[in-house]
Amino acid sequence: MKVAALLAERQVRWTELEMLCARIESTGSSGLPPETLTRFATLYRAVCADLALADAYQLPPGTVHYLHALVGRCHNQLYRGKFFDFEAWGRVLLIDAPQTVFNDRCVQLVFVLFWGVFLLSAYLAATPSAWPQYAEEAITREQITTLETNFKNPPHGRDPSENYVMAGYYIQHNTSIGLQCFVTGLFIVPGLGTLVFNASFLGACFGYMARPDVPEGINFYEFVTAHGPFELTAIVLSAGAGLRLGISVLFTRGWTRLSSLQLAAQDAMPVMGSAMVLFFLAALVEGFVSPSNLPYAAKATVAILSSLLLLIYFVVLGFPRGGIRATR
Repeated sequence: MKVAALLAERQVRWTELEMLCARIESTGSSGLPPETLTRFATLYRAVCADLALADAYQLPPGTVHYLHALVGRCHNQLYRGKFFDFEAWGRVLLIDAPQTVFNDRCVQLVFVLFWGVFLLSAYLAATPSAWPQYAEEAITREQITTLETNFKNPPHGRDPSENYVMAGYYIQHNTSIGLQCFVTGLFIVPGLGTLVFNASFLGACFGYMARPDVPEGINFYEFVTAHGPFELTAIVLSAGAGLRLGISVLFTRGWTRLSSLQLAAQDAMPVMGSAMVLFFLAALVEGFVSPSNLPYAAKATVAILSSLLLLIYFVVLGFPRGGIRATR
C-alpha cells in the first residue's frame, strides 16, 4: 500500500488522539481511567511513527504540519511538569516574543507607514501655509470644536473612584481600536486604509493642537503625553498582526490556505499579545496619570520612561542575534 493511502487510513486515529488530548487539556489526566491514558500513550507513539513516514516521503506540507502540531500538543500533555517553568516562560517573554515582533516584516511595514502618515499629517495640520484647510478636511470643523471644548481647561484631577471607571472605559475604547485595525488587516487593503485613516486623523489632531494660535493645545498635550507611547505603539502592532494573517491567505508558500493561516497565527500571537498588554498599560496611564494634577514634567517623564521601555523590549531585546531570520 502506498504511504499516502496508509496515512489517509490512519486519520481516524489522529482524530481520536486529538479528542483525547483536548480532554486531558481541559480536565487533566488525574481523573481519567487507566485504560484511557494507556490508549492515549498508544496513539501518541503511533502518530510519532506516522510523522516520521510523512517527513521521509515528503507528503503534502499541510499533513506534515498537522502531525507536527499534534505530536507537540500531545507531548506537552504527556510530559508536562507540575511546576511553573520560569526558564521557559522567561525565554518566551524576553527572547522569542520581542525578536518575533522586531523581525516581522508586516510590523515593520505598518510601523513605517503609520508614522510616516502621522508625521506628515501633523506637519500639514500645524502649518496652515502648507495646506490652509488641511486640518478642517482631515478632522472636520465639528471635531475641531469638540477638541477645543474638551481641552479648554487644564487637567485638574478627579475623584479616585471615577479614575477606575474611566480606566475601564479606556481599556474598552482602546481595545476596540486595536481590534478594528486587526480585523480589517485580514483583508489587507481595508486594513491599510484603516491604518492610514487613523494615522492621518491622529496626526492632524496633534498637529492642529500644536499651533501657536490654539491655546487649548497646552492642555491637550498635558493630557496625551503620558499615555501616547503605549497607545500609538499598540495600534501599530494590532495592524501588523492583522496584516500578517491577511497576507498568509494570499501567499501560502506551498501550504494549504488553512495551514498557512495557522502558521501565520503563531507568528501573529506575540504581536497581538504585546498590543493587548500595551493597550492595557495605556488605559491605566490615561485613567490615573493623564488627568491628574501632576506637573507636566512628571507626565513627560512617564512618557520618556515608557518610550525607553518600548525601545529596550522591542529593539534591544528584539534585535537579531546569531543569524535569526526575519519573519516571512
